[in-house]
Amino acid sequence: MDSGIDRKGARRPTGYGPRDRTLQSYPPIERWDDWTEYDPAQWPKRVPREYMLVPTTCFNCESGCGLTAFVDKQTLEIRKLEGNPYHPGSRGRNCAKGPATINQVNDPERILYPQRRKGARGGGGWERVSWDHVLDTFAERMHDAFAANRPNDVLYFVGRPGEDGFADRFLETWGCDGHNSHTNVCSSGGRAGYGFWTGADRPSPDYANAKFMLLISAHLESGHYFNPHAQRITEARHRGAKIAVMDPRLSNTASMADYWLPTWPGTEGAVLLAIAKILLDEGRYDREFIRRWVNWRTYLTHRAPDAEPTLDRFIAELRSEYARYTPEFAEAESGVPAQTTVQIAREIAQAGSRFCTHIWRAAAAGNLHGWQITRALVLLNALTGSIGTEGGVSPNAWDKFIPAPWRKPEPNQQWNEVNWPREYPLSCNEMSILYPHFLLDQRASQPVLFTRVLNPVWTFPDGGNWLRALRDESKVGLHAALTPTWSETSWWADYVLPMGHSPERHDTQSYETHAGRWLGFRQPVRRVAMERMGHPVQFTYEANPGEVWEEGEFWIEVSWRADPDGSLGIRKYYESPYRPGEKIRLEEFYRWMFENSVPGLPEKAATEGLDPLAYMRRYGAVEISTEDYAHQEDEVEDLDATEPVGPERTYRRREPATGHLPLTGDPDSVAADVDGVARLGFNTASRKLELYSETLEDWGWPEFAVPTYARTHVHHSLIDHEQSEYLLLPTYRLPTMIHTRSGNAKHLTELSHTHPLLVCPQDAERIGVQTNDLVRVETEIGYFIIKALVTEGIRPGVIAASHHMGRWRLQESGAGERWSTALVDLQEDGETMRFRRIHGVQPFESDDPSSSRIWWSDAGVHQNITFPVHPDPLSGMHCWHQKVRAAPARDGDEYGDVWIDLARSRAVYQKWMGITRPATGEQRRPLWMYRQVKPTRGAYALPQDTRTEQARERARAGTPVAPDEMAVAVDWSPAAVWGPLPGGRA
Repeated sequence: MDSGIDRKGARRPTGYGPRDRTLQSYPPIERWDDWTEYDPAQWPKRVPREYMLVPTTCFNCESGCGLTAFVDKQTLEIRKLEGNPYHPGSRGRNCAKGPATINQVNDPERILYPQRRKGARGGGGWERVSWDHVLDTFAERMHDAFAANRPNDVLYFVGRPGEDGFADRFLETWGCDGHNSHTNVCSSGGRAGYGFWTGADRPSPDYANAKFMLLISAHLESGHYFNPHAQRITEARHRGAKIAVMDPRLSNTASMADYWLPTWPGTEGAVLLAIAKILLDEGRYDREFIRRWVNWRTYLTHRAPDAEPTLDRFIAELRSEYARYTPEFAEAESGVPAQTTVQIAREIAQAGSRFCTHIWRAAAAGNLHGWQITRALVLLNALTGSIGTEGGVSPNAWDKFIPAPWRKPEPNQQWNEVNWPREYPLSCNEMSILYPHFLLDQRASQPVLFTRVLNPVWTFPDGGNWLRALRDESKVGLHAALTPTWSETSWWADYVLPMGHSPERHDTQSYETHAGRWLGFRQPVRRVAMERMGHPVQFTYEANPGEVWEEGEFWIEVSWRADPDGSLGIRKYYESPYRPGEKIRLEEFYRWMFENSVPGLPEKAATEGLDPLAYMRRYGAVEISTEDYAHQEDEVEDLDATEPVGPERTYRRREPATGHLPLTGDPDSVAADVDGVARLGFNTASRKLELYSETLEDWGWPEFAVPTYARTHVHHSLIDHEQSEYLLLPTYRLPTMIHTRSGNAKHLTELSHTHPLLVCPQDAERIGVQTNDLVRVETEIGYFIIKALVTEGIRPGVIAASHHMGRWRLQESGAGERWSTALVDLQEDGETMRFRRIHGVQPFESDDPSSSRIWWSDAGVHQNITFPVHPDPLSGMHCWHQKVRAAPARDGDEYGDVWIDLARSRAVYQKWMGITRPATGEQRRPLWMYRQVKPTRGAYALPQDTRTEQARERARAGTPVAPDEMAVAVDWSPAAVWGPLPGGRA
């Protein structure tokens, strides 16, 4: 019997049992305030160091893993960061990115003080200013906008948020619809597919208990929630679980899988639906789960209205629906042998309710209609009854916890058409990739812009038009970049405001890492250590290096000053719950949250003689629940109305909901009628899993009402290898990289600093290149020059380059960190831009002796800037996969060269806008669908103006296109795809 005591006599962290593979060695919690270790740098001398251990949360990817900072009690320096064994998600283990946080903290080129530009944007002139100056400058602009009833003049544009709810709250206090995010360069395709099925926008896979896993992309080493998921995938595999991986690249995950399926990108749906056909034909499905939780009655109402509404008839109709998706059809589309598809289908059937799946980026992010690949994958879980089960997949909301804040504001009454344009009524999150185009179209201007942990000039497609819009003061009035380090985007800001890394700030985070809920607490560890040692701190920048601040305190201060007398109704939300009328301290914000909004936390804290905030400061996380399964079965009581409505018999409120809308779910439907019992169900309009989506039908996409295979814009029939055409896969991730943020982590950059173009041997022979040869890759709007790597680890016809590399700066120093950036020359000629490398990474002198020992020179190639925007017309996802031409470099081409045509980019943008189906009714968007910072119901009303009438005419003139033919709904011919480039075409 497990005693809960480890071999050293220290109490084992919560959630650690024999099956959890307990850490063998870690400092016991009882000694975290007074821990001694020998300094490894002094070896062989035994020089002791006295530490205080303070837990925090990693911010180097979206996993939110626990970290423990070792703070030197003499110098108050953070000497290293290791895992936090009390964190239920990461369980004391970290990937390379977590400990590398110390590099970011100690980066000699990080921004330490607020900077204001001098001279023209992008001119390179900066001067140090005070935080008071920054706060007063922005508060004055914000007050003027809010007082004039122009709240949308202020926009908060975030990359990786790293927190849950704080930004949503301050935006609601401002009354603006001012949230934009990076989501549609990241995960809109995956989110949309899950959302139309479950109402939740992502999955929570229970890998640890699975028997068979089907992963679409390289999850084990670099996928979503990499470290926590990788642990549990590996544990299941050691217990006999099998893995199949769909990925055209032989990733680390695929190399260890039982089945590697190198599908042609975008054809994964054909394989998935072929598996569904096999399950249906062989009767290997969970009949009872389907009866209870799939909206099969709605399906029959639309697909077979005259049929008897029985489950048997539904199964017969569904078999007919998917009869065409034979394994042979899937083989012709994808390249996966028919017999392999059959074998995997039977493995899935055998796993039953312990069948676990995941898709996030990869196919869902790369392809036109990629969200339908996600829907096809969820169909397999629905058929096997592996949703909400041990070893299956659950909606993420079951395994994620966002605590309510102090004094939640009322929802705003605005609608920002730049973020949520009517052309995309079903988009999953904001249309961020189109933001510069909308500014250039003069749809709007942006008087006040905050960008946070966001680098669209480098990360997003079409960075050239981002650069052009950001430097135009008639488009963007006052721009503050909140960032720990210089970037290609911050260079064009008016103010660069240094914000903290993970050990330098407060945040709460919770993610669906496994079948349980937890809440992590990121905290500024030097501040916490100082306060424990009796040194009070008013603002976190007093404890951080230089004057590095944290957003939480910044937003409180700027909001307080934007409403100096309280007349705007903002200030009341920033009053202390403990000191009425006085400004809240960030410590009080979290104290109130932990005391009032986290189930079980006060009781756990009390057992240890702590208050809830002290508990979270001590442990860095709290486990809220475990074994979270089948919440759709939860019974719902005290309903306002009990009259069932619609074919799926949902319970609804007596009066329609008004005012505040829930983040997900139908605002009127509260429960599903299942055999006469009101049960919670899922967050869809029907409270069932929606195989048939009435939303898709009602909003202009009837051909996609059920999961369907649709050809992508890079389907193999559209690519002619004899004309040097290939599919470029630019999205795969490296396990050591963090987008922009890994650049100033010297250990990570030393590990990964190049990204060759992966080319299979037969394609290399056709192109005429060998490893290390330069290749010119031509896109629709330009080209880039990159080195080849010939490898068997990529599917023929597909070439690939990781998206992490290609960082650059425009002046030698003070323009960007020098660990990972090349110095480039930017030349502009009308509508064209050319970047040429002056030199790569070089050693430089700094306070860190490592900088003078840099041995690598490669900084990679900025490929993303050569991609035009490809917004999926429904989900809004940027379709990353590119049809390109590849050929040996020409005379005059140099490694790292990039050339783009901005006019051509604008034309491609217009082409993709032409295949949208705008909202034409009375609403801008379905009320039940997820929307970040959801406004009131009244804001959803669609103005009946001229543009709306034009949209109606376009919709009436159009006819649905057969899904299998969607790839040719737009002209993808070479003449239409490629215009003239310097030196002609390959």
